[in-house]
Amino acid sequence: MPNSNAKFHCNHRGGQEAGRRELVSRSLQSAQHCLEDQDFGTAYAHYLLVLNLAPELKSSVKETFQFTLFKWAEELDSLARIQDLFNCYEQALELYPNDEVICNSMGEHLFRMGFRDEAAGYFHKAVKLNPDFADAKENFYRVANWLVERWHFIMLNDTKRNLTYLKAIENAVRSGCNSVLDIGTGTGILSMFAKKAGASFVYACELSKTMYELACDVVAANNMEREIKLLHLKSLDIEIPKHIPERVSLVVTETVDAGLFGEGIVESLIHAWEHLLLQPKPKNQDVSTGDYGRVIPASATIFGMAVECKEIRRHHRVGTQEVAGVCLSNSVQFFSPTYASAGSEETVEPYTTEKLSRIPGGYVPLTEPCQVMTVDFNNLQELKSLAARKPWKLSLPVTEGGTLDAIVVWFVLQLDDEHTLSTSPSEETCWEQAVYPVQGLLDYSVKTGDTVMIEACCQDCYLKIQKVSSLTSECGMDFSDRDDTLSLGNEAELCNALAGLQTTSKQDGNGQVCVLESTEIALLNNVPYHECFKAAIGKVLLSLNPTKDLQSMDVDGHGSGMNLQESQNKSSLDMAPDPLYILDVSEGFSVLPIIAGKLGPVRAYSSIEKEQHQAALNVISEANHFPKETLEFWLSHLEDESVVLQRPKSDKLWSIIILDVIETSGLIQQEVMEKAAISRCLLHSGGKIFPQYVLVYGMLVESESLLLESAVQGTEPTLGFNIAPFINQFKVPVRVYLDLSTLPCLPLSKPAELLRLDLMNPLSNSSSREVKVQICKSGQVTAIPFWYHIHLDEDHSLNTSDASSHWKQAAVVLDEPIQVQVGNELVLDVQHHKSNISITVKR
Repeated sequence: MPNSNAKFHCNHRGGQEAGRRELVSRSLQSAQHCLEDQDFGTAYAHYLLVLNLAPELKSSVKETFQFTLFKWAEELDSLARIQDLFNCYEQALELYPNDEVICNSMGEHLFRMGFRDEAAGYFHKAVKLNPDFADAKENFYRVANWLVERWHFIMLNDTKRNLTYLKAIENAVRSGCNSVLDIGTGTGILSMFAKKAGASFVYACELSKTMYELACDVVAANNMEREIKLLHLKSLDIEIPKHIPERVSLVVTETVDAGLFGEGIVESLIHAWEHLLLQPKPKNQDVSTGDYGRVIPASATIFGMAVECKEIRRHHRVGTQEVAGVCLSNSVQFFSPTYASAGSEETVEPYTTEKLSRIPGGYVPLTEPCQVMTVDFNNLQELKSLAARKPWKLSLPVTEGGTLDAIVVWFVLQLDDEHTLSTSPSEETCWEQAVYPVQGLLDYSVKTGDTVMIEACCQDCYLKIQKVSSLTSECGMDFSDRDDTLSLGNEAELCNALAGLQTTSKQDGNGQVCVLESTEIALLNNVPYHECFKAAIGKVLLSLNPTKDLQSMDVDGHGSGMNLQESQNKSSLDMAPDPLYILDVSEGFSVLPIIAGKLGPVRAYSSIEKEQHQAALNVISEANHFPKETLEFWLSHLEDESVVLQRPKSDKLWSIIILDVIETSGLIQQEVMEKAAISRCLLHSGGKIFPQYVLVYGMLVESESLLLESAVQGTEPTLGFNIAPFINQFKVPVRVYLDLSTLPCLPLSKPAELLRLDLMNPLSNSSSREVKVQICKSGQVTAIPFWYHIHLDEDHSLNTSDASSHWKQAAVVLDEPIQVQVGNELVLDVQHHKSNISITVKR
């Protein structure tokens, strides 16, 4: 009997194995048939079954499984079946936990849906699995800029700032503050300062998942993981005793932005005083500090002054009434988002930020600095009264005549009675300043003796500077900083005063208001850009329609003066030529379709999406006497807006397609070469893509600033704490939004052509190239800034490093500086993958 049982079990196992093999074989066949029928969901289910039944087939079916997964994921995404999509990826990663391609694809889906923290984790894992995987590296670099903002590196490298905080925290702990809560801990450096100073209990909270995990690693590396309790929470969600056992005697925080209040310090400190801190020390009483609560920083004073600055002006005010022959109608009022925030119910940041010491063209103070307000972070009632405080007026006497472009704001943090930090533009500081651009005045000129009036208030967790006005010296009006009323002698004096007052109130209610991003306003102000496009478009139209009366086209700007309507009336007796089709798919607000429409019989299509921008463009086209059919909005013609590049009509092709090739950040647009490949198929004979090709230029420089802004430089700036290896995981090799004209650097070579990207002739492109660069000055090569010459054709080009350019520049920062001498030659390995340019020095 035992022998008989063994034989039965053996036969049974053999039968199971045969059945398994049969099921696997049938499932593989079914999966293949489903793929042929493009039934990706069923194919995916079959592959899951196969891989669970036969793990030994993982390597042989891996590529086909990946293809099936990605196709099915695209389908689920289009059907908004998000949970099913993520379930598929989780199943796939259980089968292939170390597959960098699946990790990267999962990250891409997460990033598109706004889950940046989670996306970064998958991109980071993909790069660790395969450091040469270009797609994952590019994705990780892009998301790293979101997750670990570049100012973390700059602030950690600011030894003065770190030392000042350390001394203030040491003073507090030594005076009796035994328990500490660090709000918005970031890398955990302030918590470690508190522990080093001798605090018995240290807690720290951080909302960002990425920064929380980074802080955990940093604290552990400095052997403090048992002494500092890290909480992945917003401070407003901390409860006693759930998260910390009792109220603390000291809160330390640096949750301040360039405008002081923008990171929510007031709200978090109100909550801390009410729920997390011991009661404040009574004034004028000699009692033990440890029995009471306090905050570092203790207080702040905010200052402001009026400035003239061409760079701020060109990014926030349209300074021309005509762009390449196109009249910008007075019926359209252009504003940047900072101005729109004044009357908006939405919470919009009411300022931009600039490091004024490095702003191109510099700035001119028009007034002396004025104290805007003070705030005591150790006074709960004062903090609670900020939001309810009525707006207050301030007057700034003009000490230097000029153009009123902005109110610039900075602050001084009083950490304690001894230690302060200033963000003034005249200080060597890691901080930028808050800039409130002046918009909406009838006249921006001021002269010595005039007065700039501003109204300040605290609203939506921001300091707002609004109702900026200028008062001429002839008015004789006396504005008081303290009183909202005007002291005027009589009615005549009031009339004279009002006549001299220029305010930022909207000029009239009938105009079309159009809010543009600051880069879009800078583009409208970029005269060479529009003139260059006008000439290049005119050249193509002339080649395609040589019989057209060029005087009416006015290609060179010296036409007969005949306007478009007269020209069309004149030619209406003749047979009207078929229009030429022009598509502008450049991003943001663009008047290029109208410029094209003024040059001849064309149908110009704009890819502008926002209704407000479309309305403004319609007003401008009407002001230029355009027939309605001349300008159309392309997206309204598309059934699928994700497929922007297609024929204008089933039987027509494009004469010109305008692509956005360079981002304003200084990087190449994503998928631009793929878009160019599609565009070439949509052009009729003689048609052109603009630009036709792009040349990438670069040079070798020595720049300590770029090093400090890109990575933490060892342990010295962080006062001995081991932080650099952890945060430097998030460093990116390319710095963007640079102004080469003001970048502190020493050029070590002349500019050299690094790469050519040809959108019309792809066979002339190379994904990699070696470039020899001659050293003309001895020093240390730390970075390679690069920019572009954008060639619309052989005769018309734009330089993205010009002073009028709306584009910024970028730079590759080397991991290790290279010492060079005059006469040396370095060989650069330049590679282009999708939108990423990689530049390395060959040793």
